[in-house]
Amino acid sequence: MSKILIVDDAPDIVDMTSRVLLKDGHEMMVAGDGEECLEILKKDRPDLILLDIMIPKIDGWDVCKIIKTDKKTKDIPVVFFTVLSSIEDTRKGLEWGDAWVEKPFKPKRLCEVINSFLHT
Repeated sequence: MSKILIVDDAPDIVDMTSRVLLKDGHEMMVAGDGEECLEILKKDRPDLILLDIMIPKIDGWDVCKIIKTDKKTKDIPVVFFTVLSSIEDTRKGLEWGDAWVEKPFKPKRLCEVINSFLHT
C-alpha cells in the first residue's frame, strides 16, 4: 500500500480525493497548508505528494522548491493538483514538479498519474 500526502485546504476536495485514492488501494495523509506539509515531511515520508498550489501559509510553488532542494525529500514525486490551467503555470509546474493534474479531476486520470510513479 502506497502512502500519499494530499496537501489541499479545501475539505471537499480532500474528501473526494481521499475516497478515490482509498478505493485505488492507497493510504492517505493530509495537510491543509504548506507549513503543515513541511512539518509532516520532517516526521514521515510519503511515497508521493499531491500538492495544490493555492494553499495558505506557504504556497505550493514554494513548498515544491523546498521539497526538491532538500536531499531527504527531493526524490519524492510531487504531482501538482490545481485549478490553475494556463500554459505558463503548467510549464512551470512540470519544470518544478513531476506531474500536473487539473481540478476538477477525473478519478481514473488521477489514479493513472499517481500509479505511474508508484509502479502499482
